[in-house]
Amino acid sequence: GRIYLAAEMFGGMQEIFERTVQYLKERKQFGALIGTFQALQHRAAHMFTEIEMCKSILMLALDALEKNADNAPQLISGAKAKISDTYELISNEATQMHGGIGVTDELDVGLFLKRARVSAELLGSARFHYERYATLEGF
Repeated sequence: GRIYLAAEMFGGMQEIFERTVQYLKERKQFGALIGTFQALQHRAAHMFTEIEMCKSILMLALDALEKNADNAPQLISGAKAKISDTYELISNEATQMHGGIGVTDELDVGLFLKRARVSAELLGSARFHYERYATLEGF
């Protein structure tokens, strides 16, 4: 169940990231598209790199599960932990980049933010899974 939840969370973070990038390309402030502001570009680039790391971790865990590898439990815990933390980061950033409208019912940004919080705690928090990963690795 943990790997399936991690995969769902990954899909959610990808979706909210894509919506945020699209919003940055359309929204104007101070006579310019907000996507041209360097600070927002840096934040979006950080989000992108974190998502790519999660993609790699998730694929590795899914491959281990499919092959019934001995280290599958560690990799699944590692994926759930990293994806939980990253989904929180992405949903926070998306909400801030959307501004006040990000917490209204007009957009689904708030929905992703709430889902990220619930999913992060469901079937073990990130802290639980980091500790589980370490224990399974013998630390």
